[in-house]
Amino acid sequence: MNESQNHIATAAEDWPRLAADIKAWGRALGFQAVGIGDVHLDATETRLRQWLAAGHHGRMDYMARHGDKRTRPQELVPGTVSVISARMDYLPAGADPEQVLADQHKAYISRYALGRDYHKVLRGRLQKLAERIGAAIGPFGYRVFSDSAPVMEKPLAEKAGLGWIGKHSNLLAEHTGSWFFLGEIYTDLLLPADSAAHNHCGTCTHCIDVCPTRAIVAPYVVDARLCISYLTIELRESIPVELRPLMGNRIYGCDDCQLVCPWNRFARHTPEADFLPRHRLDDSTLLELFAWDEETFLSRTEGSPIRRIGYECWLRNIAVALGNAPRSEAVIDALKARLDHPSPLVREHVQWALGKQSAVACAVRT
Repeated sequence: MNESQNHIATAAEDWPRLAADIKAWGRALGFQAVGIGDVHLDATETRLRQWLAAGHHGRMDYMARHGDKRTRPQELVPGTVSVISARMDYLPAGADPEQVLADQHKAYISRYALGRDYHKVLRGRLQKLAERIGAAIGPFGYRVFSDSAPVMEKPLAEKAGLGWIGKHSNLLAEHTGSWFFLGEIYTDLLLPADSAAHNHCGTCTHCIDVCPTRAIVAPYVVDARLCISYLTIELRESIPVELRPLMGNRIYGCDDCQLVCPWNRFARHTPEADFLPRHRLDDSTLLELFAWDEETFLSRTEGSPIRRIGYECWLRNIAVALGNAPRSEAVIDALKARLDHPSPLVREHVQWALGKQSAVACAVRT
């Protein structure tokens, strides 16, 4: 950021008015809320260091990279003095998520991943917002982010008044819930900060109690190594055997802590067509998805966040879910058809699933 601060100060003499305009422009671009915060994340930095020291990040080595730039915006992007945070709702209309989760023949995919890759959608809108600001005040320094760099999105959004971090570590907003994406604009504009949101979780522990793998090891602390979202998306190795039965039919991510949160009764379906389900991913059977060859996987996940896990982990995850499914000859035949898959990772999980299906059959006979 090397634009002239004098020029910006002259062009934007009325900072509160500019801040109000930015929020209005953001809403016009499809964001449900926009807020502004400062760059001071001292408490967050302490908690992050403790979380990393405990090893809760698992194989996500990137969480420990970049030194303190993750919690010091002004070091990641020199000149940053304010952060514009924006929220975009993503809960799609379609198959009822709880019904899909309850049907062990179905494949449960986290609601955020059913449509287009949110990174592209949010970055595009944030860029338009930055350009709108520039059109009003002239050149200024900024950089746009959407889960795309070492940025502490949730603490920054909390400081900007967009919500509070719940006990499940997701951001929650009153009268909205938690089904939304976040994006940021780091800027050298000295904008007035909004008041930070207040925590309204109270004594509620629904998210902690419902977690299938007990990944929320303490209020506001998630051990990623136990989290189904981590296991199905971030982990590219063998899934720990003891956790596989707890994963149920969840093949990409997990929404249990959001589905049970009382604040999400206020959530509304997204107006964004880009976030609507593609290729019936909100209501497909495990057998349907397990039958995809790699070409089909690449074709049907084009422009989707799902593609990042790759075909190998896609089959790995579904194999586990098939192992957890009710015993059937169709399931056993589908698994046997993958026993000679070239990937040792896939073969291992297929063999485990067949063993689980056999164990179910033995239990039924006895």
